Amino acid sequence: MKAIIITKRHLRTAGLTLAIAILALACWQLYPKQGEQLPASAASQQPDTGHVYEMVTGEFKTTTRGGEELEVYQWSPSTLVVPKGEKVTLRISGVNGTSHPFTIKGLGVSGEVRKGETTEVSFVASKAGTYPIECQVHTDLKHSGPMVGYIVVQ
Repeated sequence: MKAIIITKRHLRTAGLTLAIAILALACWQLYPKQGEQLPASAASQQPDTGHVYEMVTGEFKTTTRGGEELEVYQWSPSTLVVPKGEKVTLRISGVNGTSHPFTIKGLGVSGEVRKGETTEVSFVASKAGTYPIECQVHTDLKHSGPMVGYIVVQ
């Protein structure tokens, strides 16, 4: 007959192993697997910051064959794809050009971007579609434009 001797060290090791196993199981159950959403109770504890997109004003310059200098302003990126029904914030930094007053047709959004400053506008797009963001100063080639970008709501 064999005798098994259990020491305090064995008990401590077994207790520690059990505690680690319980903690690991709790974490595994608490956090979502890849592709799963957080439970409603966990999601409601997080603030709804929505989606923030960074943009800048840019400029292309060239000289034509006739020696005329040509410059055109742009939004960069020129197209943003945003989720339908969620809060969207655009943070647009003025890099080129003095002032770019703009509207986003169909979304009821307007603002002005000035060189060296950042303008922030927020909206919730409830309807899918493509909405132009248009500078009111740079409307055509005679006025260094058209400065048009697109917000695509999916």
